[in-house]
Amino acid sequence: MEVREHADAQDKTSRTRHDEAYEGLRSLLLSGGIEPGARLTEAELTSRFNVSRSTMRSVLVRLTQEGYVTSEVNRGVRTRSFSVEEAADILEAREVLESALAGKAAERATAEEIEELRRTLEFMEDCEARGDQAAYSQGNRKFHQQVKAAAHQRTLARAYDTLLYPLVMRQYRNLSAHHPRAGSLEEHQAILLAIVTRNPEAAVAAMRHHVASARQALLLHPPSEQPPG
Repeated sequence: MEVREHADAQDKTSRTRHDEAYEGLRSLLLSGGIEPGARLTEAELTSRFNVSRSTMRSVLVRLTQEGYVTSEVNRGVRTRSFSVEEAADILEAREVLESALAGKAAERATAEEIEELRRTLEFMEDCEARGDQAAYSQGNRKFHQQVKAAAHQRTLARAYDTLLYPLVMRQYRNLSAHHPRAGSLEEHQAILLAIVTRNPEAAVAAMRHHVASARQALLLHPPSEQPPG
């Protein structure tokens, strides 16, 4: 009995380390901490996340299956990069899914969820006034996650979570452009107003306009083909 309990405890610890390493590396990829197309080595990652090579290998297999990284013979594991066509498809799908989620949020959001959205938007307003771009981006991501949660539509949410659009935006973002983008705050205000007034059609339209505007601000062409100036 004791042997079995010990084995169960070891298995639980192994799963915990795997999950922690997975979440840590996934967050690093989504944050832009590693450049698109960069090679990932097991030795470096095992040291960074303090796990065994077998655990990290399992993490990389999982991330490969989910599309965050690619694995090729003789090239190893690399961070995912997207062609212009792939990027455009993903961002188009994001417009459709996130707009639908906003519409559902207008129908289903609780009073508490609406208040949380208000607080996040107030935080973003303060960040813009202070010129804190990093904090504004953090609030922006939180706002979109809150809209998704307020929709209470699991199927749409699961489809949305598979899109990998943060990786696309990281690869094609225009680093020379001002952030937050002009009009971004007002677009978020329009989304919240539609949700507060329980207007699904307006919420769909406001979110679609917001996501489309963000897409149009990206540099949707490979670095080697970027126009001068």
